[in-house]
Order: sequence, then C-alpha cells, then structure tokens
Amino acid sequence: MKQCNARKAKESNPACQLQVKRRTDDHPPQITVAFVNGVEEVFNATSTPAQTIKTVILRKGQMLETEHMFHEAVEKWPVIIPEELHQSFPGTKESRREEAVTAICLTILLE
Repeated sequence: MKQCNARKAKESNPACQLQVKRRTDDHPPQITVAFVNGVEEVFNATSTPAQTIKTVILRKGQMLETEHMFHEAVEKWPVIIPEELHQSFPGTKESRREEAVTAICLTILLE
C-alpha cells in the first residue's frame, strides 16, 4: 500500500486509487484490486505475500496494455497462438517460453 500511495506512483498513474476500509467484523482482512476493465481480484491479506499481489497486478497490467495496443491497431484480440508454439523446448524455462510467445504476439502487431 505504501508504494501505491507514494507521490511518484500517484503522478505516474493518477487513475490508481487506494482505499482503506477498517473491518469491524470477524472476517479476515482482504485486499481487493480493481482493474480498469472492471475485473476485481480479492486476496486474503493474512496469507498472501505482498510480492504475489504485486506480481499479479503487474502481469494483468501488462496484459491490459497489450490488449489496448491491439485494439488501437485494429487487430484481433485475443491473439490465437498456433499450437506448434505451445510446446516446450529443451533447455528453456517455462517463463522464457511465455516471454517468447509474448514477443511473437508483439511482433505480429508490429508487422
């Protein structure tokens, strides 16, 4: 919450808002993240590490940015990845394969 509330973060993303609501019931604390597309994701604040929440926010933010780029370029979304690109390659980690697929998607957009 401290990072979201920082002056620099507010200047770079003025649409981001932080609301703190104090609970008076026995329900465990939760963090609700609302994305610009209207989707909300709820995290259990007692058992979810802050790094996990940050990672989810960053990944979804990148996905929303990519989707926005495709819509601006009047391209189809979501991009259908050919089946042959879904296979694992020897010596590559899963995250590297995902990055390669993302790079291919962005290359398709830019061509």
